Amino acid sequence: MKKPELPVDETYRLQVLHHLNILDTGNEERFDRLTRLAKQMFGTKIAAISFIDTNRQWVKSGIGLSREYPRDITFCAHTILDNDPMVIDDTHADPRFSDNPLVLGDPKIRFYAGYPIRHVSGSLLGTLSIADDEPRGFDGDDLRCMKDIVDLVENELAAMQLTTQDQLTGLLNEHGFEVLCQNSLNMCERLNAPASLVFFDLRGLKIINQLQGNLEGDRALVFFAELLRFGFRDSDVLARLESDKFAVLMSNTPIANTQDILDRFKERVDRYSVENSLPYTLDYYVGVSWAEPEGDYDFGQLLDIARNLALKAKG
Repeated sequence: MKKPELPVDETYRLQVLHHLNILDTGNEERFDRLTRLAKQMFGTKIAAISFIDTNRQWVKSGIGLSREYPRDITFCAHTILDNDPMVIDDTHADPRFSDNPLVLGDPKIRFYAGYPIRHVSGSLLGTLSIADDEPRGFDGDDLRCMKDIVDLVENELAAMQLTTQDQLTGLLNEHGFEVLCQNSLNMCERLNAPASLVFFDLRGLKIINQLQGNLEGDRALVFFAELLRFGFRDSDVLARLESDKFAVLMSNTPIANTQDILDRFKERVDRYSVENSLPYTLDYYVGVSWAEPEGDYDFGQLLDIARNLALKAKG
């Protein structure tokens, strides 16, 4: 059995997937109707909309499959390595899959067709797949029909993202930040791990808009968002909460380490303003709150504390 490789953008791909907040959610009719459509259209016993997480394939909507499988044995983990669909007429004749546990055991896959699901960023997050326990052919017309269903899946994902993403910077918005942070804090609480929440209030945006124009003000916000992406870990949760307010949740980060991280970030921001000859200086007020083992992991309380500390620093 050939194990799937990792996509070249794996770190970013996982960040995009996790920010969608779709993993481990319940059934939704908008996706279930599309798997039913695929099953009816192609007459297969299996149809699924799945997403490839760090170590698993998680099935958002499926007929004939379990909810999740180890990533290393899944067909769909191979499918997301290429923009093109993957079709296997007979798994017994394909050395990559002939001894795969999903071929030798349940659900005894003999035929597989998978089409990658593309995020608006370009990353391939998962697949629409169909499978059967008998070999069969699959032609160009079939693939075009499958692509039509994939387009509908991608439209649903885009609609979901509009409710959780800030359109200017690409970071999470306040709603998306709240949902993802509370999930992360719940995990930290279960593991007795610390967490820090940092609130940034960007200085001088109103003056930049007045003197340089609103377009330059928007550029300043985008610059700061990019600095956050480079200055914090992929596992940290980043958001633009309102006009000039940003926040970061750092899981498994004690307060003792947080100040060092913020010092390095401040150096990066100061250096960026100089190196790029900006007609203004990027600067901010900051407030930090934290949760420690046996403490309170309530998102709303942590955000309020950090926000108030930033406001106090502002004077």
